[in-house]
Amino acid sequence: MNEFKRIIKKEAVLFISLLAAAVSAVFVPPSAKYISYIDFKVLAILFCLMTIVAGLKEIGLFNVLAQKMTSGTRNTRGLFLSLVLICFFSSMLITNDVALITFVPFSILVLTVTAQTEHLITVTAMQTVAANLGSMLTPVGNPQNLYLYSFYDMKSLDFFRITLPVTLAGLVLILFFSIFGKREMINVEFSLKETISSKKNLYAFILLFVLSLAAVFRFVDYKIVFVIVLVSVLVIDRSLFSKVDYSLLATFIFFFVFTGNIGNIEPVKNYLSTLIKGREMLFSVMLSQVLSNVPTAVLLSNFTVDFKSLIVGTNIGGLGTLVASLASLISYKLYVQTENAKPLKYLGVFTLINAVMLIILFIFSSMLVN
Repeated sequence: MNEFKRIIKKEAVLFISLLAAAVSAVFVPPSAKYISYIDFKVLAILFCLMTIVAGLKEIGLFNVLAQKMTSGTRNTRGLFLSLVLICFFSSMLITNDVALITFVPFSILVLTVTAQTEHLITVTAMQTVAANLGSMLTPVGNPQNLYLYSFYDMKSLDFFRITLPVTLAGLVLILFFSIFGKREMINVEFSLKETISSKKNLYAFILLFVLSLAAVFRFVDYKIVFVIVLVSVLVIDRSLFSKVDYSLLATFIFFFVFTGNIGNIEPVKNYLSTLIKGREMLFSVMLSQVLSNVPTAVLLSNFTVDFKSLIVGTNIGGLGTLVASLASLISYKLYVQTENAKPLKYLGVFTLINAVMLIILFIFSSMLVN
């Protein structure tokens, strides 16, 4: 029983999506029509990206880049900013989750080695914000972007016109928040120099990543890319399949079923469509605070054609509470595992930074969208 409770707590969103799908199935009995609810393109591309990024991480690419960015003599403010910005820019391509899984442990190591652990809470909180805001820019930066880009069959330029201004505003806020604090000169050295374990695999994964991007932007059929990635990873390193976040894929499937069923209950569909009309950004921000932004994107997309407000709302909605973006839970869990961790203080600092940025970006985005 305790193990079951632990699993539910760890995969809360997955179980919520399963429950929602099950309840909706009472009103719309299971049938072959359920298959049409599922966006297989999103699932296939998401699987490919997660597998490839796991491969790039496995061969040490991200650790090498992180060491190159932070090693040498520098002032503390510059070091902290480097640790934050690497999450901001990397999340645009490797997703906010992977950016935090990779670079938060690296930052903990750097701050420990340089005796700067008193800044760990602020740096980790800012890295989380940076990963969530940086991932906003591209269709592959986070799962909700990939889904919305596909669901609304958007053109690439239209997508970037929506996300670029808000992403730049987020970068300005990050830079502003980072100018505070003392500037002390320190030397960052690593006893173990990270290297790429296999250049042959590096080139292979980069090629597969480019192919996956081509599928995202509809230059190549996603089914072809899926088969190529599947076969290639089987040959290169089949253990990478175990590193894919299958709970995220399952969550998508359950929410596809739930929203598909709701869409077939005409009175409910009409009510929800009327309720959120003209308030898409506000609803997506508010719902993200309790449900997280990925399920919010899947849910609300079925009741509005205002993709602009929904894209911006679910992305800035990743700021705020700890569960607003599931990526935020990653950095929190990594922090609380450190020596002398102060979870309550972290939550306080994290919530304050997120709340201030969310309010500013919501006001800015409201003027932009309207």
